[in-house]
Amino acid sequence: MRRSVCRAMLGSLAVLLSSSVVLAQTSVKWPIQPVRFIVPFPGGASTLDTVVRLVTPEVATLLSSPVFVENKPGAGTVIGVDAVAKATDQHTFGGVANSFTVNQSLVKSLPYNTVHDLTPVILMARTANVLAVRADLPVNTLQELIAYAKLNPGKLSYGSFGNGTTPHFAGEMLKAMAGIDMVHVPYKAQGPALNDLLGGNIDLMFGNLPDFISHIRSGKLKALGTTYLTRAPLAPDIPTIAEQGLPTFETDSWYGIIAPAQTSAAVIEKMNLLINQALQEPRIRENLASRGIEVIGGSPAVFGLHIQNEIAKYAGIVQTSNMKID
Repeated sequence: MRRSVCRAMLGSLAVLLSSSVVLAQTSVKWPIQPVRFIVPFPGGASTLDTVVRLVTPEVATLLSSPVFVENKPGAGTVIGVDAVAKATDQHTFGGVANSFTVNQSLVKSLPYNTVHDLTPVILMARTANVLAVRADLPVNTLQELIAYAKLNPGKLSYGSFGNGTTPHFAGEMLKAMAGIDMVHVPYKAQGPALNDLLGGNIDLMFGNLPDFISHIRSGKLKALGTTYLTRAPLAPDIPTIAEQGLPTFETDSWYGIIAPAQTSAAVIEKMNLLINQALQEPRIRENLASRGIEVIGGSPAVFGLHIQNEIAKYAGIVQTSNMKID
């Protein structure tokens, strides 16, 4: 499924880029006020925030209009996404990541309907995750970690940067697939969780590979596996979890843009074209590549298909792993 989605992304992107005159021909009298991008994480505390803040200045230049980023963290991204869903000004967009689709199954009473209250704009990028453990934990491979966890049920702790985030999901998936018991410790952002892992206050954590790689290279953390099915380009020397006995284990962190469902189709099309154009800027692509972030791009329809697939995938994991909010 992932290969077919990627092919569709590339095809739709080619169509968009071959029609660069479309934006100039768009007759929408928009924007008529500053454009707002809501990010449901603290400022500077997530890769999503980084990607949005790289892209939006280029969008502002193309629009010749102010564009600003507003951080609305809290409740596992629910607060920020809800603010997007309830916006009625035709000038509000939202940055979302995996938690957007996890929450559909994980949160019992969402204040918005993921499918009906929000609409996809573009899937911008993705990156691999890595399973890292504190330097003094007496394990060096995934199989050693699993064996250690089975000898010490309930004694290992794993961190995440919030309920419903990729690290939470990945930790629960590891528990279910390996048959081990670990304690989830949720944080409000990746930074504090990573600091506690470095300080030895928690035992392990899944996190965005680009943010962990320097600590792994320095020996402050030990990497036990990455989460693509194939080795991550940023760290090809680190084996995947899939090749170490869990062949279906796969996660990534993806970053997209949504809008309120009542946003006009013309505005959605225009923003999609603007962001696709921004993602092709060499300086933006080089910046993202240096962080191990893969540019995707494409149409709203392709992102919509990705969202549907992710909701179904996470619903199955939430059910089989008995995943819950801590």
